[in-house]
Amino acid sequence: MKIFDPRRLLLIAGPCSLENEGVCRAVAARLAALRKAHRELTIVFKGSFDKANRTSVEGPRGTGLRDGLALLALVRREYGLPVLTDVHESAQAGPVAEVCDVLQIPAFLCRQTDLLLAAAATGRTVNVKKGQFLSPGEMAHVTAKLRKGGAPEIWQTERGTTFGYQNLVVDMRSFAIMRRNGCPTVFDATHSVQLPGAGGGKSGGECEFALPLARAALAAGADGIFVETHPDPEHALSDGPNMIPLRDLPEFVAQCIAVWKAMRSRRGG
Repeated sequence: MKIFDPRRLLLIAGPCSLENEGVCRAVAARLAALRKAHRELTIVFKGSFDKANRTSVEGPRGTGLRDGLALLALVRREYGLPVLTDVHESAQAGPVAEVCDVLQIPAFLCRQTDLLLAAAATGRTVNVKKGQFLSPGEMAHVTAKLRKGGAPEIWQTERGTTFGYQNLVVDMRSFAIMRRNGCPTVFDATHSVQLPGAGGGKSGGECEFALPLARAALAAGADGIFVETHPDPEHALSDGPNMIPLRDLPEFVAQCIAVWKAMRSRRGG
């Protein structure tokens, strides 16, 4: 069964790293409340069990596969939310698919053919992030690999393009270009405001720009928003500078819905 519904705004949200049960429950409870308040949303909980591409070898990696999948299973079971996590190696695809509704391919790995085919073969939805080094048009080759592998549902996520050193920019043409691949397009609002490697052995970020960019992406035709959120971003294990504080998520989502509705009205949707 497909998860994406074109009549609803897709929201992928959760902490960067799964961290612990307390953080997962806090975020999942807020997302469940948002789902109840906004029937026009399809909400997927996200969280990573391994931050395999940390800037520094000293950076915390996360819970690991076994404990991370246990936390995701808890969220799915107790809050009724579909769950998503990253896979970094082909061998992870099978175990992750036993728990998760969506397998995500990290941006740095979006051209790894064996990983794409392994994720596709699970029969789960696959969300693939556009590499910071790819043009939007090159995503046609990425989605073609997933189709060749039999993926029943493919999402493609824009997360910014490398622009000089330690900076990313978002080309709003991406959503129209990637839509030609016949897959929903998602905007990663929080990773797009990262400053990669700018935090002295870790990434910095400018979370104040996440909302204006999210509104722009939806106006440009994005079908969904990806956002990382945390009860206390300053003390998060990873990506704190670009995460949305959990207390601010309802207003963030409300503004996104308003733009999405306005665009649907103009298209007659």
